[in-house]
Amino acid sequence: MRIGILGSGLMGAKLGTIWARAGHEVVFSYARSEQKLKRLAADAKGKARAGTPGEAARDADALLLAVHWSRVDDVLQQAGDVSAKVIVSCSLPMNADDTGLVVAHTSSGAEELAKKVPKARIVSAFNTVPSEVLFGVFEARRKTRRASLVYCGDDASSKKIAAQLIGDVGFDPVDAGPLRIARYTEPFALLVAQLAYEGDGGPELAYRFERFEK
Repeated sequence: MRIGILGSGLMGAKLGTIWARAGHEVVFSYARSEQKLKRLAADAKGKARAGTPGEAARDADALLLAVHWSRVDDVLQQAGDVSAKVIVSCSLPMNADDTGLVVAHTSSGAEELAKKVPKARIVSAFNTVPSEVLFGVFEARRKTRRASLVYCGDDASSKKIAAQLIGDVGFDPVDAGPLRIARYTEPFALLVAQLAYEGDGGPELAYRFERFEK
């Protein structure tokens, strides 16, 4: 699969690296310096390279949107036409100092993103775990008991692609339903962040849903 990474922070860098190591073609984009993107591509190995947001989007089978909420409009403008593209978004609608959500309860960041690019196919995923756990999950991907990861979206084929990418990282994909369910998953992400960064155990935290038979 050809994956364009829009954002080179912790989530974009780590997920792009993992997908390259899993055999996908990855284009890293949107950083303060081209050198950082080239370094990420070199470290990821496999079929990874640096590019512009436009290059990342052009031939992509899927895009990962992994920028701060304040940068979403800018990176989408640089990406160009993303009509019909699958956009897997892990960008939470956080305020400037990352202390709270600017969209919540009656809508969600994922739904607001869908309004910005109405012809794109949005799936919300990867924003309910801290970036620090990603490499550990990937290393443990062959274990029987996997950590869970919720995702939601309105387009079945796009969700199938997102589920594959979630599985490639090493998570058990959990389909939470339509995109409006992001109204619940985005606040849940803040709970996970509270446990990861304010708790005693450290940020290498994931979750798992267990279903018990009657």
